[in-house]
Amino acid sequence: MEYPTLQDKLIMPEYGRNIQHMVQHAVTIEDRDERTRCVNTIVNIMGNLFPYLRDISDFKHKLWDHVAIMSDFKLDIDYPYEIVKEESLYAPPERISYQSNKIRYLHYGTTLEKMIKKVADYEEGEERDELIRLIANQMKKCFLTWNKEVVDNKKIFEDLKELSNGKLDYTDDSFKLVESRDVLHNTKKNRSKKK
Repeated sequence: MEYPTLQDKLIMPEYGRNIQHMVQHAVTIEDRDERTRCVNTIVNIMGNLFPYLRDISDFKHKLWDHVAIMSDFKLDIDYPYEIVKEESLYAPPERISYQSNKIRYLHYGTTLEKMIKKVADYEEGEERDELIRLIANQMKKCFLTWNKEVVDNKKIFEDLKELSNGKLDYTDDSFKLVESRDVLHNTKKNRSKKK
């Protein structure tokens, strides 16, 4: 009896040792047409091992790639798909650059800052005023979520002016914002419901 640990290492263990042996046998077949028919059969068997993946659009293509990988790219057949190249298989992925957005106030977040800049360019009118009121209320909620203390509306409007580069100046209390106690009370109530 030969132990599996003493046998060759499996290239793709999810298919098992028998599929690996079939692919190795296909490499040794001399007739190209016979070899192609043999690999077609192997691919069909591999597909039967994972029937729930058949609905994936490139499932067959992946199977052909896996056969090429298991044969160590030694199979000389006409592949029905463009198979993965050996050199690109082990190449490191391209680096993804990180965004270097500087956030002035972490408790407001970058999305709120972008919204403020966008609204600052709107034309004067009811829609702009309503958006500013909603944003200012959201700023107050974010502030209270992080700081857990009462915040003055004046502070919110100062931050709004600063984040909009002076375009949104509402220090005259023209907008009525939610009360701090209402925001804090709702936060406590929501926490107690979750428990």
